[in-house]
Amino acid sequence: MKPVNLLAALVRATISKGKVTSINDATIQKEPGVITIISHKNAFRLKPMDMQAQAKAGAAFLGENLPPLQDNVVHYPGQFIALVVAETYEQAREAAYKLKVVYAQEKGAVDFKTELPKSKKPKMFMGEEAQVNEGKAAAVLSTLSKKIEHSYSTPAEHHHPMEPHATVAVWESDQKLTLYDATQGVGLTATIAAYFLGLKPEDVRVIAPYVGGGFGSKGLWLHTLIVAMAAKAAGRPVKLALTRQMMQTNVGHRAATIQRVALGTDTAGKLSVIRHHTDTYNNLTQFFEPSGKQSLVLYKAPLREVTYNVAMLNRSTPTFMRAPGETPGTFALESAMDEMAYQLKMDPVEFRIKNHTTEDPMKGHEFSSEFLLDCYRIGAERFGWASRSMEPRQKRNGKYLVGYGMATATYPGGRSAATVKVVMNAKGDVTLMTASIDIGTGTYTVLAQTAADALGVSVDRIDVKIGDSSLPPAPLAGGSQTTASIHPAALDACVLLRKELTALAIADQDSKLKGRNLDEIGYANGRVFVKGDDSKNDTYVNIMSRAKRNEIEACATTLPVSGAGMTVPSALCTPSQTPPEQNSDTKQYAFHSFGAQFVEVWVDEDFGTIRVKRVTSVQDVGRIMNEKTARSQIIGGVIFGIGAALMEATEYDKRWGNPVTRTLADYHVPVHLDVPPIDVHFIGKPDPHISPIGARGIGEIGITGVSAAIANAVFNATGKRLRDLPLTPEKFFEV
Repeated sequence: MKPVNLLAALVRATISKGKVTSINDATIQKEPGVITIISHKNAFRLKPMDMQAQAKAGAAFLGENLPPLQDNVVHYPGQFIALVVAETYEQAREAAYKLKVVYAQEKGAVDFKTELPKSKKPKMFMGEEAQVNEGKAAAVLSTLSKKIEHSYSTPAEHHHPMEPHATVAVWESDQKLTLYDATQGVGLTATIAAYFLGLKPEDVRVIAPYVGGGFGSKGLWLHTLIVAMAAKAAGRPVKLALTRQMMQTNVGHRAATIQRVALGTDTAGKLSVIRHHTDTYNNLTQFFEPSGKQSLVLYKAPLREVTYNVAMLNRSTPTFMRAPGETPGTFALESAMDEMAYQLKMDPVEFRIKNHTTEDPMKGHEFSSEFLLDCYRIGAERFGWASRSMEPRQKRNGKYLVGYGMATATYPGGRSAATVKVVMNAKGDVTLMTASIDIGTGTYTVLAQTAADALGVSVDRIDVKIGDSSLPPAPLAGGSQTTASIHPAALDACVLLRKELTALAIADQDSKLKGRNLDEIGYANGRVFVKGDDSKNDTYVNIMSRAKRNEIEACATTLPVSGAGMTVPSALCTPSQTPPEQNSDTKQYAFHSFGAQFVEVWVDEDFGTIRVKRVTSVQDVGRIMNEKTARSQIIGGVIFGIGAALMEATEYDKRWGNPVTRTLADYHVPVHLDVPPIDVHFIGKPDPHISPIGARGIGEIGITGVSAAIANAVFNATGKRLRDLPLTPEKFFEV
């Protein structure tokens, strides 16, 4: 009989900075149902996370660099300082509430703007130079007559996926741990948890078959390690689910930014310089909001300068959030592009077309596949951009001022290492295995479709197994890379498997395919057949039966974009066939997705309210694997963008640094009435260089550019230029 889960409740710090001097844990330990209390006084000693270990373990996935409960130091309000484990959740929560903590309080750095003068200039971001051409733009700008320079700000934002973070920790033995965790990456969670706990990576199994959204927040956060420690101390499985309030303080957020963008052009409207500076903050992490990323990629300009200042705050730790960098960054850059177009008296679409580039401006590499001009053209046609007046305040609908705005969307197209294993049994059923994650994006569905198409069987014969670190390795579900990473491996594994089947048939005296060549063979409806003569066929089931094979398996691995080829056979299997020929480009390409966002807004000047009435989103993201799931991703991204533009903002107490918007009652997100008709269109042209599949990721590009398009539409409607998100009535009346 399996032991019943114990339930846990966390205790959080109530100060912004200082030290815990005492906890009355001995008294509370006597409360009914309490099994154990974990704090810095008795927590297991975890391995410190040094720089080398960070690189090895995948520190970008680790929410905070400091292992939990290793000392009594408080770094921010809400930091976990203890965990109570009890027989029931009610007992654990009551005991946690009764736990009395005494602090030696210190003055914390809690206000972003106050701490900016003390900020530092980071040298690197994710292996790239953070400060690009620092100080070089000023001289060029001073010589130009056509230029603009403005400051734009974005607030702190929180992910708030529908499913809160949760963990169940089960010690199978003293050295084997199973974690059921709401995570975007089972493999990385297993690797990092194993490092901290002093275990072998293969001795930590992480299971997450379904995850209810993540948006970048579901990396490895400290509560997972605390629960693992508690389960070992209690000798029983321990279950913990974070509250919605904890989602505001303990699992990351998008940091606020203040961005200064300067653009200069020649008299014909061609960009001469782009300067983009970002002020932001962090705490207990090397991550900071990289809002200048798109300014290194979009548009043709001889000089671009991108710089950052990062303040250190005693505030909860920032992390990746859907399109990190590009979301706030496109608001600033694309708002500035609109302002520059108006100074030039040039249509905003025309201005972008004039400054279009087909290569990565910094690296000089041609984009692997780029149809941004088509996005502009098709988007303008579908939206009806030609009816827009350049002059603001020209269109009305009753009491509402109507405005049109647009912006460019962009996000990198990544491809990471991933391995897929496929197994066909004697009944012709297929199991596909990889340690990927479905966080609501449709991974199960599209993988099944890929395998079914490649093997010539119906989708209901495919059983997709993902969300388990014991399966063949795959990247985290983030960074818009899942499709481009796992599907090439899935396709090639299926090709290897069907070649194995065909080889058995060709060598079989009793098969109608005896002696045929591979290039003569087709696959459909669970059969192998001779192309042009369907009567000469053999079923997969019969081939395996005569060969006395209970199953056939094959594996393939996708290489990252830095790899010479695209896929290789995996060491997890030893297929008898060599992998299919792949396009092994020796030329280096820049992998990026692009799009265009067009928005119509209605503005009530009397109340300062802004309503988005319709959106057209045209995306160039390579091949579309599944129209329905892809469209859903873009719609979700656009809704995210509407929230960022009009309502989402986390407010912090300027005295203590804790969030005062603590639940979805006061952290506002779009509801059905806020969401207009969203017209999504895909260019749909495969990227021939990212993989044989030709698909790039689409999870994040949909949000980029939306807030700028809305702000630009507000200007077109009212003549008011709003440069600070969210675009609330208060800000409308301040302009």
